[in-house]
Amino acid sequence: MSFANFSFLELTRFDAFIAAATSFLVCLLLVGTKKWHGAFSMDSSTGVQKFHTAPTPRIAGIALVAGVIAGYAASSHSPAAAEKRYILSSILMAGMPAFIFGLLEDITKKVSVKTRLCATMASGLLGWGITGVSLTEVDVWGIDWLLGFTVVSVLFTAFAVGGVANAINIIDGFNGLTAGVALIMLTAFGLIAREVGDIPLAFTCLIISGAVFGFFIINWPFGKIFLGDGGAYFLGFILAWIAILLPERNPQVSPWASLLICSYPIIEVGFSFLRKSLREGHHPSQPDGVHLHMLANKRWARHLFSSFSRTFQNGLTSPFLWAYAAIPCAAAIFSYQSTWQCALFILASFFIYIAIYSKLVFFKWFPKK
Repeated sequence: MSFANFSFLELTRFDAFIAAATSFLVCLLLVGTKKWHGAFSMDSSTGVQKFHTAPTPRIAGIALVAGVIAGYAASSHSPAAAEKRYILSSILMAGMPAFIFGLLEDITKKVSVKTRLCATMASGLLGWGITGVSLTEVDVWGIDWLLGFTVVSVLFTAFAVGGVANAINIIDGFNGLTAGVALIMLTAFGLIAREVGDIPLAFTCLIISGAVFGFFIINWPFGKIFLGDGGAYFLGFILAWIAILLPERNPQVSPWASLLICSYPIIEVGFSFLRKSLREGHHPSQPDGVHLHMLANKRWARHLFSSFSRTFQNGLTSPFLWAYAAIPCAAAIFSYQSTWQCALFILASFFIYIAIYSKLVFFKWFPKK
């Protein structure tokens, strides 16, 4: 990959700044007014998957949506920017089912996992309905033939979107974790899009990064507000949709590059499903306290930063996972054209995950038994 013509001035775009500022200010507003809406919006601090120390607003998805809308509104209306605005508008419209049903769960605590998963899949279907884009090939013989049928392609796309959105929600457990991972992933998508000349998609990634960053400043390290299900599912849909758009719009990009960029959350949800399935009397949909990020907090952050407050330890857990997420994303930037290289890096990412998990559970990188 060549960065010969890259300039950091490309990052100083007015629309991305407006997206970040809007998201930041809405987060501040939601935190400052929590005494008025807290009865509905607060996240309990009790539960097997709760690591914060006090009830906290979990409706930052509102700020994320507002940031993306503001970035869209601030974008140039010139013909050259029309395609970028089209991508942003389709993301906003198609992402509404995922956001709305997630937000309803944040407020009512009564929306089932199955319903939320169906909502994210509906966002995938709506994305196809608006843009006509769906996964048409994955560089696997036989599957590509099946994806030649529109019905199969659309259903596969909806399933993929639902899977990635759910995976992003699964890793949403510590201050800054999901936002930091999303920023790393968006950077990888944006750099690849820029390298292959897809400037509208690259700038779309930049605007969305701005909206995520505005939330990140309030969320990390002290966790003053959380994404909640609405924010996590909406962000998950965005990442999944960009992962689909990148290879579909640019045939020189292997679809496995998108899979590689998304590998951390996908491996997390896949491994968790397998782990829970093997536990007697434990359904895969039931929460537990042994996800990778939870173990990193218990084994590393609490010991390395034992003199710090529990809240600060929460925030200092995330950099360990950011470092892991950055490995496959960096690999994708330099191997996006090669399916076999991306596949090898996905396998390597999986083994790194297993090694880290083993170290945290058994205190050995590769236990004999």
